[in-house]
Amino acid sequence: MPRNVTVKSGPLKYAQNISVGPHVFQSDEPTDVGGNDAGPEAHELLMAALGACANITVQMYAERKQWPLHGVQVAVSYTRVPAENPADCDAKSGMVDRIETEISFAGDLSEEQQHRLLDIANRCPVHRMLVSQVQIETRLLVPSSRP
Repeated sequence: MPRNVTVKSGPLKYAQNISVGPHVFQSDEPTDVGGNDAGPEAHELLMAALGACANITVQMYAERKQWPLHGVQVAVSYTRVPAENPADCDAKSGMVDRIETEISFAGDLSEEQQHRLLDIANRCPVHRMLVSQVQIETRLLVPSSRP
């Protein structure tokens, strides 16, 4: 069961303090957009989540199959690119979000095993969430006043 994530603004201009269970870390904006680069920016955190999920999913699968996988490395990047199909893009900009991943496996794996692991990486829970229709509901939380 996923734990709740709490994000609070910090003392630096755009720095955010993030808590996930017992883990605490920061996110920020790069200095070229006014931040202090005190941590990864939001897109980078999302790319890290995708890479971590793909790696773990592949490792779990290889372990179940008892395949000789000794390591996984995923490089993930994010860009906005012109849409090839106008129906798939933001009507105002004509652009779409693109996430590119490159994956490599260490171990004595056959070509067939490597292709299967690539397929498994593309089925990790974060990948499936990103390519599905996601509904985000945001509510205003009004602090209760104390008498």
